Amino acid sequence: MSALNRRAFLAAGTAAAALPALAACGGSGSADPDAPLQFILSGDANQGGGFAAMAAKYEEETGQAVEIVDLPYDDLNTKVRNSAKANDLPALARMPSLDPVWLDRTRDLAELAEAVKPVDGMWAADDEGKVPALPSDLTAVGLFLNKDLWDKAGVAYPTSVDENVWTWDEYVAAATAVREATGVKYAMAVDSSSHRLNSFLYQMGSEGIALSEDLSSYTANEATVPALQYFADLNDDAFIPRSVWLSQDDPNAMFKTGQVASYYSGSWQIADFVANIADFAWVSVPMPAQPVQATNFGTSAHIVVFEGTGQEDAAYAFVEWLYQPENYAEISKIAGFLPAIQDVEVTYDERQEDFDLYNAAIAATPDFVTEIKTRDLKLQAAGTAKDIGVDAVKEETVKVIAGEQTAQEAVDAMLEQLNASLA
Repeated sequence: MSALNRRAFLAAGTAAAALPALAACGGSGSADPDAPLQFILSGDANQGGGFAAMAAKYEEETGQAVEIVDLPYDDLNTKVRNSAKANDLPALARMPSLDPVWLDRTRDLAELAEAVKPVDGMWAADDEGKVPALPSDLTAVGLFLNKDLWDKAGVAYPTSVDENVWTWDEYVAAATAVREATGVKYAMAVDSSSHRLNSFLYQMGSEGIALSEDLSSYTANEATVPALQYFADLNDDAFIPRSVWLSQDDPNAMFKTGQVASYYSGSWQIADFVANIADFAWVSVPMPAQPVQATNFGTSAHIVVFEGTGQEDAAYAFVEWLYQPENYAEISKIAGFLPAIQDVEVTYDERQEDFDLYNAAIAATPDFVTEIKTRDLKLQAAGTAKDIGVDAVKEETVKVIAGEQTAQEAVDAMLEQLNASLA
């Protein structure tokens, strides 16, 4: 990203952060339609700054002000839930998931979805055809290498998903050779996240803990248990540090400080690495396939317009403007998003090749991943599943890595908890 653009969105993000938090959102329906629209979100400097920059552009073009209220991620859900209960919702929000507490207060975006064509699997309608949200962006899991270390060790790596990409066995051998040749502490770090783990499971022939087509149950195929065991075995304090999954050590910091030869994370890291890695060269490479070439893609957040605020039409107009191809490409460029809208091409200021690799990985991913994403969103849109309060896939995997249970016991526990949420 150019220095000019970095300054622009950082300045915009600072301005957004200074706004008062949720004062008089107008949920009673009495708000002036021409008053500033409060847009609640949680984003890093890139994301929040991107939305702030687009809000400023929208006001310049239309005269309608949009106030970006950028909250800490841990506070976002609670704030919007409380606002819904107090009948004091903002005009619109960018939310990590659809919450039954406010789901029935969202405006139907079906007409807009038909017009802008979100990426398949990133949006869904309820049984009545209502589309309560649109994806704000697309992210995908991917693999980064410390290029200097790999070059120093003389170990080759693939650079395109069109090539015969490496298997996990081949990648493990290669990363181990780099660690041993360079003396780096670990071969790889992996984010402590079920989103990253699911990508690994897909590559090993599993479909993860998958929701059935009729949304009535979760299942796991026969590849799931051995795939989970394979992953747990990699957490041996030589290949992968156990402290990331067991003690919440920061894998991002490990990679940026040169402690690991490779990092299994995702596209959202690109802007951070551009800004904050100066001591070594890094590169995005295809993930292993054993035997499936797949990534796990998704949206980091959903755009919703709330009803009952008196500003529904004005908020809808802003969202409609935001998703116009030229504007959506602009925010994707500023914020470092992969586009969640079909047929939108983004030209990034830096690391275009990295973004292109992620888009190619998504295109190469089997259809079952899209189907899983669609079912998960349909369940959210239906608002019928109970919140079990934990990420069962992640928490049960932690117990396997800690030696507290077998992979089979973990998969059984995942299925039991997730199926109980459907009862």
